[in-house]
Amino acid sequence: MRILFAGGGTAGHINPALAIAGYIREKNPEAEILFVGNKGGMEERLVPQAGFNFERIVISGFKRSFGIKAIGHNFMTVERMFSSSLVSKKIIKDFNPDLAIGTGGYVSGPVLRTAAKMGIPIIIHEQNAYPGVTTKMLSRLAKKVMLAIPDAKKHLDANLDFVITGNPVRQEILSANKADARAELGLDERPVVLSFGGSLGARKINENLADLIARSGKDGKYQHIHAYGQYGKWFPELVKEKGTDIEKCSNLDVREYINNMAICLAAADVVVSRAGAITLSEIQAQGKPAVLIPSPNVAENHQFHNAMSLVNQKAAEIIEEKDLTPELLTKKVDKLLSSREILEEYSQNAKKMAIVDANERIYNVVKSLVKSN
Repeated sequence: MRILFAGGGTAGHINPALAIAGYIREKNPEAEILFVGNKGGMEERLVPQAGFNFERIVISGFKRSFGIKAIGHNFMTVERMFSSSLVSKKIIKDFNPDLAIGTGGYVSGPVLRTAAKMGIPIIIHEQNAYPGVTTKMLSRLAKKVMLAIPDAKKHLDANLDFVITGNPVRQEILSANKADARAELGLDERPVVLSFGGSLGARKINENLADLIARSGKDGKYQHIHAYGQYGKWFPELVKEKGTDIEKCSNLDVREYINNMAICLAAADVVVSRAGAITLSEIQAQGKPAVLIPSPNVAENHQFHNAMSLVNQKAAEIIEEKDLTPELLTKKVDKLLSSREILEEYSQNAKKMAIVDANERIYNVVKSLVKSN
């Protein structure tokens, strides 16, 4: 079994590919796996770290403005589309894969298009509720379109061969236990709020959470774990300006980065976060009620659609960033924590949406297509 992966640009495209590849290797240690990614992209670092072979192409996306710089960039992108297709052809010819899998990002385009032209069967995995441009373009060439969320189907050609697989979820997320996690973190029976805005930090989330965290420091009603991110190092000082010294409050765990997410997520009663596809899959797997603040700075506003897939099932609350205020955010968190019945309802609804065997479902698709070819 020889499998070629193409995907990159963001962790949301890279991590699912790594999870799928890891599961294929676990099930079939003899499988040969090659990743193709963008030169200079984060995949260039993450893929070799995970122990997989990696080849580079150079590709970029189109800018949608009409300034001189944007026009110049778009001309360069067209040039790169041609050159990356030629490089992709050589990589594919040398590796001779049985199957090519795309997980999104600009790099998927030239690689999978070229593979399809060369007679290699391709499949794509779409992590979001609203498919990206690359998925839409490649879906008509794919033998199978694997969707994480059923809602995505309505945005694609109804005649395509779909299968609902879910997003791969890390085993440590699936197996983490609330009681054990709380004991490990030294938390008591008071409600626990977990909040984060990504590894870099989301300024709007930090700014609007400061009031709630400051209040918790004063009244001790909630225990709060918050990651302010690489660019949020000013956050503790902001909370201090609001009358709470984080270092003096045992119920506040405020840090730059959460490196034990499985434990913190298991311990939480409510999560406040962006609405990235993998984050939401992990929230569902753990059955956590959430207040979701979709990033407006993503392609096709896909985080809003991701969030609404939970909101429509009464598994989460949503606040669009344009409407975000400290008062509204505090009100939403307080609502979810106002009664055990509300928490349990949202929790059960989130669990019903969870697909916890995504890796196995995806592997079965891979196996069937390799066998049929």
